[in-house]
Amino acid sequence: MEKILLKTHAPGIADYLKAGGYRTLKKAFAMKPEDVTAEVKLSNLRGRGGAGFPTGMKWSFIPKTDPKPKYLVCNADESEPGTFKDRELIVKNPHLLIEGLIIASYAIGARQCYVYIRGEFAKEASILETCVKEAVKGGFLGGNILNSGFGLEIIVHRGAGAYICGEETALLESIEGKRGLPRLKPPFPAIVGLFGCPTVINNVETLASVPAIIEKGGAWYSKLGTGKSAGTKLFSVSGPVKKPGVYEIELGMPFAKFLEGYCGGMLDGSKLKAVIPGGSSVPVLTAAEALKMNLDYESVQQAGSMLGSGGVIIVDDKACMVETLLVLAKFYHHESCGQCTPCREGGGWIERLLKKLENGEGKESDIDLIYSLAESILSRTLCPLGDALAMPVMSFITKFRPEFEAHAKGNTCAKQGSGKPL
Repeated sequence: MEKILLKTHAPGIADYLKAGGYRTLKKAFAMKPEDVTAEVKLSNLRGRGGAGFPTGMKWSFIPKTDPKPKYLVCNADESEPGTFKDRELIVKNPHLLIEGLIIASYAIGARQCYVYIRGEFAKEASILETCVKEAVKGGFLGGNILNSGFGLEIIVHRGAGAYICGEETALLESIEGKRGLPRLKPPFPAIVGLFGCPTVINNVETLASVPAIIEKGGAWYSKLGTGKSAGTKLFSVSGPVKKPGVYEIELGMPFAKFLEGYCGGMLDGSKLKAVIPGGSSVPVLTAAEALKMNLDYESVQQAGSMLGSGGVIIVDDKACMVETLLVLAKFYHHESCGQCTPCREGGGWIERLLKKLENGEGKESDIDLIYSLAESILSRTLCPLGDALAMPVMSFITKFRPEFEAHAKGNTCAKQGSGKPL
């Protein structure tokens, strides 16, 4: 398979230029902005941050007649547990992202672009800042890029390490200097976004895919993958496998083939028990369900989960599912912004009940109460953080209820001398 995103290791501009970097800019600038958007539409590229929304369609929502400035915002706030592929891209091929930012900004008419990067990514932020300076010096950023008449400024904006700021409207609030709280939608960012102006927000991996699409054409890209799930995708793999890491594959590959061929299979002495295929916020799948699915948006949905950010978390037979869910519930309760009552109160309630079960102090009725609380949170919050807690809770209890019932009867992992969290 031909790699697109991890094709070259070019941490600096000299390596990137040697590998053919920035040559697509001339082709993009020779096209009309709307034709660049049309090419991305043709490619069937979907957002790689989790939602999977068609990228070209999102760009086309920007009103062309609005006199206000337009903004492009790159979401590099990679906070989803189990997901670490954007960080890999920034470290290994940062200029690919910058080239994607330039092309996308040209397409939507933005003259200023923000890269909102997670606060803990100090090294990665420094890399991007250095590469932006290199691009300015090389004539690829500034007031008149390659004498095209188009100019762009890129600003690297560091967050403060809040998971909620991965949500696009909370991210905008943070850039504006306010507390990162999700906004009520509508209006949507394409109409009223950063500083009240039309704004497109895309993920790092999404934008890094754009140069290849413009270079080789949307039709070429659309033939990779499975049609509706076109192109290649980065998957972050963690857990008890022989080769954890970040892998680029064509969408549609069978999970069983990916697990054995890329990840080296399970560690010796470990047996596959469950898979969380798209980062910690998506429903868990049993081993049997996962081994029958393909890695594309539609197939994972049919299996009962979501492809999400592509953060594949492998769970083996030694893991306690009650304690694993407790770890996730603690995270989402802690990261709730507190704006919505179901998420703020329900998250804490679920965490406390799970803690009782884990310690052998709960009762069987607590299991149904936890499930009911998750149902009450689902689709009842301003942003998807509530769902990010509710969906794992409901799926863990549905798929692995006997373990929860055993804990309710006092048969905890500690008493059995086995079991460990994810």
